Amino acid sequence: MNQNPKFIHLRLHSEYSLLEGAIRLKKLPDLAVAMDMPAIAVTDTNNMFCALEFSEGASKVGIQPIIGCQIDLAYDPAAPGEKARMPAALVLLAQSERGYKNLMALNSCLYLDTDGELPQVQLAQLEAHSEGLICLTGGPNGPLGQLLQTGQAVKAQALVCQLATTFGDRLYIELQRHPGEDGSAPAAERLSERGLVEMAYAMDLPLVATNDVYFPKTQMYEAHDALICIAEGSYVDQQEPRRRLSPQHYLKTPAEMAVLFVDLPEALENTVEIAQRCAFKVYKRDPILPKFADDEVVELRRQSNEGLQRRLAVIPHAVTVEDYQKRLNFELDIIEGMGFPGYFLIVADFISWTKGQNIPVGPGRGSGAGSLVAYALTITDLDPLRYGLLFERFLNPERVSMPDFDIDFCMDRREEVIRYVQQKYGRDRVGQIITFGALLSKAAVRDIGRVLQMPYGQVDRLSKMIPVEGVKPVSIEKALADEPRLREEAKAEEVVARLLNYGQQVEGLLRNASTHAAGVVIGDRPLDQLVPLYQDPRSDMPATQFNMKWVEQAGLVKFDFLGLKTLTVIQNAVDLISRSRALHMAADGRALYAPSAGTEGDISAIPLDDNCVLCALCRCKNCRSFSGGI
Repeated sequence: MNQNPKFIHLRLHSEYSLLEGAIRLKKLPDLAVAMDMPAIAVTDTNNMFCALEFSEGASKVGIQPIIGCQIDLAYDPAAPGEKARMPAALVLLAQSERGYKNLMALNSCLYLDTDGELPQVQLAQLEAHSEGLICLTGGPNGPLGQLLQTGQAVKAQALVCQLATTFGDRLYIELQRHPGEDGSAPAAERLSERGLVEMAYAMDLPLVATNDVYFPKTQMYEAHDALICIAEGSYVDQQEPRRRLSPQHYLKTPAEMAVLFVDLPEALENTVEIAQRCAFKVYKRDPILPKFADDEVVELRRQSNEGLQRRLAVIPHAVTVEDYQKRLNFELDIIEGMGFPGYFLIVADFISWTKGQNIPVGPGRGSGAGSLVAYALTITDLDPLRYGLLFERFLNPERVSMPDFDIDFCMDRREEVIRYVQQKYGRDRVGQIITFGALLSKAAVRDIGRVLQMPYGQVDRLSKMIPVEGVKPVSIEKALADEPRLREEAKAEEVVARLLNYGQQVEGLLRNASTHAAGVVIGDRPLDQLVPLYQDPRSDMPATQFNMKWVEQAGLVKFDFLGLKTLTVIQNAVDLISRSRALHMAADGRALYAPSAGTEGDISAIPLDDNCVLCALCRCKNCRSFSGGI
């Protein structure tokens, strides 16, 4: 690896700049290696979705990760009667752990403190969270560049003074050059560069050169342009103004950047200086949980033993009491040895509360049903000894991983359980988990067909030619290899070949962010001290900016709160039976179902071999659900 680099990329949009960046994160470290670049930054637009993933991936191949973010700043408050100016982007880079924490806090402010407006931070928030951050002024489209382009040099001077006071020697005046085919600079760069350079020299501020990278090579420009159109609902060939980049927004080599900035070598040298100042890597954390009791080991043993005695008082003793106690002690030893007493206590607490509120809870499923401790704590309602279930499938010291109970709640009242958890541990310590949707092959064909303004029927037909394997469509490349009709369509029409070419380049890129259907994390401190936060507009609860895989490696523990419609249906049926005070009658006047003694209103109390249930099902043989008998 080059020990004396001449240039480091400090402004780059990965695929996590949704429908904007087209740099695939897993390939980025190898791209840096190929350019002999020892460090590289990722500065996604208004998010840190990939901070930990990027840090881990780059470190594995010897590349220094620079954690950053392109963040929108509300920089010019509107005067009374004036239209508010749109926020403009700065680039912030974490040079230390303190800087990383401040960057997480600012990212959380983007979504949690905007009152439904576009993601943006205020100058006051930037000042409060500036320590440990290096600031690049955003180039021609940053707040300084915007002011200079509109002839507001006085405002630009005031703003740069504010930024210099906030960041001190960590402020750099950012320059960009993306020349057109004739070598001329775009209007925004031409109108702002001179003012930016003069401002830097007048205030003795360092210059830094960046290339605003959105795609890996210039050949991807047209496919990326289609991606921008997908995001904005526009068309590739439309005449009306729309957002357009240029073929110059690719991952340029240091040599190419040296040619661009041959007149300002210090701007290139400062990229290396900044990389050297950003000596920070995001590290994984061990699982962190709120403390449930002063001595969780003692508390878990107490609750487990008391719970087992209550269970033994009502279950048939097909296995001796001594065997139950031996199994319980065995499981407790493993749970304590692996450091998970707190997890069991937290889960048992919110399930106990749920049952106390008469909210239906599932009996348990998955490997967690093999735990006698869970059965004793009423986390599950399946006796693992009676059914010969193994605890080792759930927890095994030889395969250390967090326990994971899949817990089903009544779909209609699931939110009540989550609210209870928020009240108990603090609203700022409980959150949902983000999840990302990818642009799969069929969707890529449909979306690109739309932005190319192809007829809907034709695009629909092409999309349906892509086979599906399992639950996912195959790639466009594989579909072309396996489906002769698709190849024929591509040969017959240039626009189809163009569509499939663009589709292959963008398929698999991330398309949108939403929240995980069931996952909830609970922390021992405000969540934005561990991960940056995101707010799904459709939810009133914040979500982590890291997905399920990486949020756990950041130290947060996932709990599954699944909403199950079946539980709701069962509860509604029980309620209807209780309210009617009458039995459902068969056509011949006999009862379809007469509950056994002590089971009315309690569906879980009906034995699995209940004769009345079997008879009721047999009498339904003419029903469509049970046609053919049992």
